Amino acid sequence: MAISEGLSIGALADRTGLAVSAIRYYETQGLIRPWRNAGGQRRFQRSDLRRLSFVMIAQQFGFTLPEIRAELDRLPGGRTPTRSDWARISRSFRTRLDEKIGALEKLRDNLDGCIGCGCLSLPACALYNPVDKAAAGGQGPRYLMGDTPE
Repeated sequence: MAISEGLSIGALADRTGLAVSAIRYYETQGLIRPWRNAGGQRRFQRSDLRRLSFVMIAQQFGFTLPEIRAELDRLPGGRTPTRSDWARISRSFRTRLDEKIGALEKLRDNLDGCIGCGCLSLPACALYNPVDKAAAGGQGPRYLMGDTPE
């Protein structure tokens, strides 16, 4: 197949490891934009391989499809994204990734002790969270989420 004919959805599935149904779903979410050939078949740009790979990686890091789409919408259409295009996305995600890494490190370091959930089930909670003061901050593991005991 000539590059100008684009990739079929099956070829895209083979190259990315995604199910055809997943590719169709990502299409409905605006993450890729195929065109139809004269026979009415979907055709994809070769750059969609990189876009879908980015989607899979970004999802593994906890980014939502709307967040991913917002970044992909900033990429140029009609050409393969360049190193500088990807570097811009990397800078955009770096702060969020650093926050996630910090939260994971805090969870790892505190998992065997009180993580400030407000459960009051550990003797240490009387020290870290007397009379469930953490509840005033809202739901969830308040200290893990960034609140600090007073």
